[in-house]
Amino acid sequence: MDNRRMCPNCRAFITSSDRTCPYCGVQLGTRAVDRRQPGEILGGLIPQAHFTTVLILLINLGLFIATEIWGRSVDFSAVLVSFGAKWGPAIYQEHQWWRLVTAGFLHGGWIHIGMNSWVLYDLGAQTENVYGTPRFLVIYLVGTVAGFYLSLLVSPLSMSIGASAGLTGLIGAMIAFGFVNRHTSMGRAVREFYVRWVVYILAIGFIGGFGTDNWAHIGGLAGGFVIGYLAGTPRASSDPRESMWKMLGWASVAVVALCFVMVYLTFIPPDQLR
Repeated sequence: MDNRRMCPNCRAFITSSDRTCPYCGVQLGTRAVDRRQPGEILGGLIPQAHFTTVLILLINLGLFIATEIWGRSVDFSAVLVSFGAKWGPAIYQEHQWWRLVTAGFLHGGWIHIGMNSWVLYDLGAQTENVYGTPRFLVIYLVGTVAGFYLSLLVSPLSMSIGASAGLTGLIGAMIAFGFVNRHTSMGRAVREFYVRWVVYILAIGFIGGFGTDNWAHIGGLAGGFVIGYLAGTPRASSDPRESMWKMLGWASVAVVALCFVMVYLTFIPPDQLR
């Protein structure tokens, strides 16, 4: 098992057993994920390293069940539009830009949500471990918005949904981590691993027949890379930048919540859509 981690002060790679950084001399504690007690998270029901990821998965699952139930009696595409799918006419004509966020929490079938959930469960924990929760939340939100915005520009008349825009945002951030640390063996390994992911994802999208939105993937990848490159990894908690990222993380949560409030306020039953 790899026991390497990053010093929050100088960003050098050290081991999890180090209590003082051998490079900069700063005193180190245990990682936040190791300090949590299982009882703090539903009696240990949710693994600590997956906590934020599981919350996103639960939101996705709840919305998926709601759309599946409603879709039994009306056209499923209309249900997705009512629940906040990316849909150019509604965005341009009704100025419903919040759809660039809400579309990332909707899915079009059991295979769709199953595949995205499987990837998010592993990838989310890895990204959060590297970047910390606040940066993770910002990366996921920006990747989602950037992905669906590029999709909107290229194919405004095509409906698009799915967590994959946010997922490719996380992949972009991990590639940025590998790029920044390209002179280390760990950085090179991370970069090469996630670049292969990108090749597979884009190849599947370009082959076609799977209903994938490659423009959302490309936009999410670019957005995640930029944020990951600019954000860097967590530093000492006394660093003013950490306070800024905490505020941005909470702002990301607030933006998502506000977007779903807009879904509620502008909701039109699917059978009434024209």
